[in-house]
Amino acid sequence: MTKIHIFDTTLRDGEQVPGCRLNKEQKLILATQLEKLGVDVIEAGFPVSSPGDFQSVRELGQKIKKSTVCGLSRAVKNDIKVAAEALEGCARPRIHTGIGTSENHIKYKFKSTEEQILERIKDAISYAKSFVEDVEFYAEDAGRTRNEFLARACQTAIDAGATVLNIPDTTGYCLPYEYGEKIAFLAANLKGLQNVIISTHCHNDLGLATANSIYGVINGARQIECTINGIGERAGNTSLEECVMTIKQHDELGFYTDINTPLLQETSNMVSREMGMIVQPNKAIVGSNAFAHSSGIHQDGVIKERSTYEIIDPAEVGVDKSSIVLTARSGRAALAFRLKEFGCEVTKLELDALYERFLQLADEKKEIREEELTFLSENKDSIYAEYSK
Repeated sequence: MTKIHIFDTTLRDGEQVPGCRLNKEQKLILATQLEKLGVDVIEAGFPVSSPGDFQSVRELGQKIKKSTVCGLSRAVKNDIKVAAEALEGCARPRIHTGIGTSENHIKYKFKSTEEQILERIKDAISYAKSFVEDVEFYAEDAGRTRNEFLARACQTAIDAGATVLNIPDTTGYCLPYEYGEKIAFLAANLKGLQNVIISTHCHNDLGLATANSIYGVINGARQIECTINGIGERAGNTSLEECVMTIKQHDELGFYTDINTPLLQETSNMVSREMGMIVQPNKAIVGSNAFAHSSGIHQDGVIKERSTYEIIDPAEVGVDKSSIVLTARSGRAALAFRLKEFGCEVTKLELDALYERFLQLADEKKEIREEELTFLSENKDSIYAEYSK
């Protein structure tokens, strides 16, 4: 089994969501939880961007001992210097520096040339290496970068001392097979990869971030950059919980992570609370409906054997149990199951009577809640007597 490193950028890329700004204390709370969760790398912030970010990176670096703490910078000497200063005293520091490599970025953003970009990569990595041993290079907009030039940029970074190569699909443009082929091309054509990790960093503009990250891993990447709840700019980043559980469920792929998965729901709730960002109910793994069943056919199956409609045991991600949600689409089996939870055992004939009354209630309400179940339970005898007339 091959380990996949989990690089969490909730506190940096995730925090770039409008309205989700975290203060230093909140970052410390979440960083402590991320370390407890078992992430390998915590990207703590962009130190040069503000005094607050600088101080957050500094304090996180001094408090976090097990996870690597990473500071972001552009391929600019002052950015790198400030990041290094913020990481002073850190047990496991990493500087994350890079530059755009796509034709679009080179032409319009930097008004530069490929050769000048390669020179900037060399200078930036070499300079970062003078401060810390662990230096990660990012090739921004790698998803739209020609593979041949991307390989030249990455080789330049390796030769200058980079320990990690980040291949971002910055705009979420790639299809999974395209992104996988890009990673495979690099794995096959770069020299000196024996001590270097290729990393994925995918955005979700087309809803493909998790799929692209998994295809990246299948094709040679050994680190996934992601966020809790998939938060991030625009449509968000790769979801940590989705990638981790995909790897865990598909052990035939031969990969594993060090994530303590029973803490996923707790961590999701903490991030949602601290950032004021509600998790959509149908969000995979951590959404409130992820283990909820309202269809009668599904409910009957889950009651008989959970695996009929659930590929993940809720306990694996920190959820107490599956939810049987009673609606007009629910069947007798679901009603009997929920009544039994209330301590109300019924015969088949009693169930027929209660089910008829249940359907009347369900047509009036979107969902049958505890008060309606209490009513059915407490009035079982009278409902059955009326039904039997």
